[in-house]
Amino acid sequence: MSDKDEIKEKEAPVERKESVETTAKTKKPIKEEKPEEEEIEIVEEKAYTVNLREAWKAPLKQRTPRAITELMNFVKRNMKVESVIMSNEINEQVWSRSIEKPPRKLKIRAVKDKEGNVIIYPPTKA
Repeated sequence: MSDKDEIKEKEAPVERKESVETTAKTKKPIKEEKPEEEEIEIVEEKAYTVNLREAWKAPLKQRTPRAITELMNFVKRNMKVESVIMSNEINEQVWSRSIEKPPRKLKIRAVKDKEGNVIIYPPTKA
């Protein structure tokens, strides 16, 4: 071999193979999915329009937390349960106008499962 051939061999790019361990470490762990409403065994489902006027009697910086409390109490009182779970969509609707201006009224759909838990969802669009 000549000197030129040896130089070409040295300059050739070397292909690197990534080990399986490094790619496995970079992947994020898969989060467990929460059961969707189709997977929940529905016992009872009701639609309500909740008036949140009592929240507007609170000081400015306490109105939206008060609206959340009023909403939970309304569902507990009307569905006759102790445990109420609020979906992320409803939480975002209540907080959409910040802490000082919660909505005056809110349409919801309360779903009771066989375990006695009530989950609050936005109304379905028919």
